[in-house]
Amino acid sequence: MDIKLTFLGASRNVTGSRYQLEVNNKRILIDCGLYQERKFADRNWDPFPTAPASFDCILLTHAHLDHCGLLPKFVAEGFSGKIYATSASAALAKIITQDSAKIMAQDARFKAKRHKKQNRKSKYPYKPLYEIEDAQKCASLFVPIKYHCPTEISEGISISFSPTGHILGAASILITININGETRTILFSGDVGRWEVPILKDPYQHESADYMLIESTYGDSTHEDNAHIQTKLADIINATHKAGGNVVMPTFAVERSQEILYYLNELRIEKKIPPLNTFLDSPMAIKATRVFQDNPQMFDEEMTEYMKSHQSPFNFSKLQMTETASESKTINDMAGTAIIMAGSGMCTGGRIKHHLVNNISRKESTILFVGYQADGTLGRTILNGAKEIRLFGRTRPVKARIERIHGFSGHADQGELLRYIENFKQAPKKTFIVHGEKSVSENFGKLLYNKKNWHCIVPQYQQSVLLT
Repeated sequence: MDIKLTFLGASRNVTGSRYQLEVNNKRILIDCGLYQERKFADRNWDPFPTAPASFDCILLTHAHLDHCGLLPKFVAEGFSGKIYATSASAALAKIITQDSAKIMAQDARFKAKRHKKQNRKSKYPYKPLYEIEDAQKCASLFVPIKYHCPTEISEGISISFSPTGHILGAASILITININGETRTILFSGDVGRWEVPILKDPYQHESADYMLIESTYGDSTHEDNAHIQTKLADIINATHKAGGNVVMPTFAVERSQEILYYLNELRIEKKIPPLNTFLDSPMAIKATRVFQDNPQMFDEEMTEYMKSHQSPFNFSKLQMTETASESKTINDMAGTAIIMAGSGMCTGGRIKHHLVNNISRKESTILFVGYQADGTLGRTILNGAKEIRLFGRTRPVKARIERIHGFSGHADQGELLRYIENFKQAPKKTFIVHGEKSVSENFGKLLYNKKNWHCIVPQYQQSVLLT
């Protein structure tokens, strides 16, 4: 049996997930992600190492940009096969890639204009990586797959998707190859989520695989307990309401926005916070929320009960979804305390900046961070205690209360990754540690060897391995 696996991304780093699997004369791509780290930006522009037209199909673990963000470019360069994904991942990927195409086009025009004015030249072309038409064409290639339903994609090759609890629709993928009486199984973990978090089913724990690729984003660390989230959120909202200000939350469109709505709904039902005006002020988050509503089969028991009892976190009293810019602008004209959730999640652009303008210098308001803030972003600057920030050409004093709730994470930590594989009856022949910084992946590999005697490899970029 001739099986070759090549690592084209998320190897010794955490973005750009891409894995090429060759089985006899078939070529399969697992994920087609965008590199989001500046030091690897060249890889987004480089031609794909293998011609896209030569691939038979793509398997998508989930719809985050670092897993689906280069699908339109792959299509533009010749791919025309099927893209297998859960229904939710397919719907979210369509939203995310088309939005990405629009942003890339805007950025390209802005950069060209700025560089011309400054008499500078760019390292990259003054054009987007792909056009909106490429994203639309890509959307037509999706084939929906249900969880736990083995599907034959070629003679002797079948796939099975299982929930990982990372974001809506996220899946691990077990590929079973049965040729000439021989069978091999390869498990791609995708991004592993967490147990006992709102909305989603817990990660499915596999029991065996001949070969395994496991993510290691937080493979050397432990998250804070998320049991305190509801209490901390209630305390912040109530204190801000008493002061007469607004609670402004920079939020990510997919999963984090919906998770916050879940907690707010729960607090309101339990009467731990007053029924305040609540705004989801993000067109992308609103579209993503509709995808959640369209996929109730992916909810856990608690979320299912809320939906059955007509207590959905997506349409509770005083929740307003503001899609248009004019609707967004009216928020700041309203009296009293409001809860405002807006993108972008790191305050790098979008509507959140307008809400910061109206609240950052109000001592009665609170800026509440519920997600990671990368170095160099406005969100990190505020979180680090800046006394003033610059917004829309003006310096503005920071007088608002700055808060952060820890415990939000879509990725399993070290203990949860070990829990994910605890049902394995025996070690895979080889385990490849991916989707983690080099030192983190190496440390997690050593841990698996010491604790479970698993043979682990931290693959290099473009390394190929024969699976016997």
